[in-house]
Amino acid sequence: MTIPQAVVFDMDGVLVDSEPVWEEVRRGYVADRGGTWHSDTQERLMGMNTPEWAAYLATDVIGGDATAEQVAYEVVDRMSRRYADEVPVMPGAVEAVERLAEFRPLGVASSSPRVLIELVLGRLGIAGRFRTLVSTEDVDLGKPAPDGYLAAAARLEVAAEACVAVEDSSNGLRSAHAAGMRVVAVPHPRYPPAEDALALASLKISSLDELTPTVLRDL
Repeated sequence: MTIPQAVVFDMDGVLVDSEPVWEEVRRGYVADRGGTWHSDTQERLMGMNTPEWAAYLATDVIGGDATAEQVAYEVVDRMSRRYADEVPVMPGAVEAVERLAEFRPLGVASSSPRVLIELVLGRLGIAGRFRTLVSTEDVDLGKPAPDGYLAAAARLEVAAEACVAVEDSSNGLRSAHAAGMRVVAVPHPRYPPAEDALALASLKISSLDELTPTVLRDL
């Protein structure tokens, strides 16, 4: 196996501890609209792109006269306001990005909209470390489809098989693996991936402090 030529990060749950924020914001929005949050709603939403999760919330969770476009706009607006107050960075995230940017070209493949990706990376001071950002608007299908990771590899001009993806969720792990990338899993303690998805990873680490060029060379 060749040494990886690029590294592609997921954002939510990897660089920022945003899954609890997304859940809180969406739960609050659903409650305000008179909908019902189901026991599996958060798991279903993780990895979906914006049109997918907005349609799911509008149709299956809220119902009534809510449209997917309206749901997407209003939820993303609430997320933007939350991030303007505070970005919940994951431990070691900034340092890992800085460390690996000296090793290989970096990209982001995220299910978040571009406005949130740029806001978060700008607030963390690491936007300039990434050569490409693939957002929910850039692909037809969200995770677990491989579209986002394939797009990131193409923009980096590196074969997907020569890339390493850094992921936390079940759908993210499946997406990167389906793209043909080697995958480093950093499971979120509150939202651990399914065992079958975790089994797709080439390496499991407990924190981003363990993500080093040496570890990636040995994959």
